Amino acid sequence: MKRIFRSALLAAMCLSLFAAPADAAYKKEYKLSVVPGATSGWGLSASHFADLVKERTNGRINIKVYPGAQLMAGKQTSELLLVRRGAIDFALASTINWSPQVQELNLTAMPFFVANNPDRYKAMDAIEAGKSGEMLIKAIEKTGVKFIGWAENGFRELTTSKGPIHKPADMAGMKLRVCGTPIFIDIFSALGTNPQAINWSEAVTGFQQGIVDGQENPTNGINIPLQIWTWHKYHTDWHYMIDPLLLTSNAKVWKSFSAEDQKILMECAKDTEKYSKALSRLGFDDGSSLAYLQSINKVPAVSDPYKAMAEKGMNVVKFTPEMIKEFYDATKSVRDKWTPIIGEELVKAAEADMKAAQ
Repeated sequence: MKRIFRSALLAAMCLSLFAAPADAAYKKEYKLSVVPGATSGWGLSASHFADLVKERTNGRINIKVYPGAQLMAGKQTSELLLVRRGAIDFALASTINWSPQVQELNLTAMPFFVANNPDRYKAMDAIEAGKSGEMLIKAIEKTGVKFIGWAENGFRELTTSKGPIHKPADMAGMKLRVCGTPIFIDIFSALGTNPQAINWSEAVTGFQQGIVDGQENPTNGINIPLQIWTWHKYHTDWHYMIDPLLLTSNAKVWKSFSAEDQKILMECAKDTEKYSKALSRLGFDDGSSLAYLQSINKVPAVSDPYKAMAEKGMNVVKFTPEMIKEFYDATKSVRDKWTPIIGEELVKAAEADMKAAQ
């Protein structure tokens, strides 16, 4: 009888193990890192992804967004290391912040590399969808993290307390807040300015105290949510570089998910890409971004950025192709220096991808 009882007990235990839900080993909460605030386009994109994942996995995967660089103590360039180590589960990261560790990610930071095309948005999409995009993903995953999808912070424009700016000479001697990555120092030095590498968590203090004369950031993603007109009255619409975002995961965390949930996560990432790009391009494209945001009932409070800036007293200079060409020529030395660092094969692949999309 004892033998029968033990056999029955063992069978019951085995059945209970097989009957355990597939997500039994999942964490109660996964941390998703974002550098700027929750109301930025970047922060909204991260929340959109987290909401989609929770809804489509029926709560199996619960992701909490930590904006304001909370998970890296304000040091945005340490994010990749923290994701790789597992201190951060997910990150919606900027190519800029990860470029010191992944040199290939400086590709879209090369000055006027993407903007010097007939359609800058089509050019950027072509890179991500083309051979150069595949090369970038491979470079990212070589670090030991999982690439899930693209998103977008937008083309970076210049705002200043001095201006207006029409040509490189107009920027001479300006103190400008830039990201603390080498290519930014090279770009703004080539344009005759005095670049100041300040972490974003400290940047607003710099504006308030007048430590710097200006800064560069995407209009919809950062400048309008931040109400940059509080400190800067001049906006230079020059599109000198774009800031693609990388939706990534710690490799072990990714492997812990079932194949079904991995598929759901990838689908959520694709929808987040659409949303994120619509936010960054709203008011700057042919109207398709507004139509998409209307279709999902997520139109932000400011849907006409030029009108909003004008109402706040900002002087907006929209660069013509000829003006972009002048700045493109003025920064040739930067592209020449950084092409071999990034990789000539990658740069050529990106040029071919963009040309094919024209």
